[in-house]
Amino acid sequence: MTGYPTENRRMIAVGDIHGCLFTLQHLMEKLELQNSDQLIFLGDYIDRGKDSKAVVDYLLKLREKYDCYFLIGNHERMFLDFLETGEPWLWLQNGGTAMLDSYGSRDGKDLPEEHIRFIQSCRYYIETLHFFFTHGGIDPTMTIEENLRYMKPEDYCWMRTHLRPDYLANNRYNWEKTLVCGHTPVSKPVMLEKLIAIDTGCVYSDDPSLGLLSAVILPERRIVQAKNID
Repeated sequence: MTGYPTENRRMIAVGDIHGCLFTLQHLMEKLELQNSDQLIFLGDYIDRGKDSKAVVDYLLKLREKYDCYFLIGNHERMFLDFLETGEPWLWLQNGGTAMLDSYGSRDGKDLPEEHIRFIQSCRYYIETLHFFFTHGGIDPTMTIEENLRYMKPEDYCWMRTHLRPDYLANNRYNWEKTLVCGHTPVSKPVMLEKLIAIDTGCVYSDDPSLGLLSAVILPERRIVQAKNID
């Protein structure tokens, strides 16, 4: 999807999927999607879970029916770094072997071209009038303009500073819009004036405090969740 979502229609941000196909499908059912809905996926579609390939296939079909926007997560970034450098170890140590298994691939270099192009096309951030969407986050000591000027785009995939307890307690964020992000697993979604964090650790179903796939409907800020069934 080219362009940007509009706040004149419902925007639905979806947290980290990590190869959990059936949970993703269940969440889409619970959302009771309307034709006018705009889906913003916050990244980490692959790795750790068993169905990375099927998740990407599903997302490719979903974008044929709805306006979908895809952000790049740190796991997609690690995979692309591997393709560019030939060094697989960081990616493999962080769940890449599960992705290889889902594709029946030995080295990750024989994946379908359509899937590689999809991952390469994911954006580092999406900005609307009142919201800023990215996978990891941005630096809370800077405005959005300063983040865009001084931060490297790939840093948005990894940032966690904004979820430190002192920031959460004081809500001290210098950016002007509401950041919507995933990346850092939390036991329940964070819902502050300037921060919405919705990675509730879907793939970590063995942890009783995690194991949920979360979405937030905007601008109403309503959370919809699906328990891991993969």
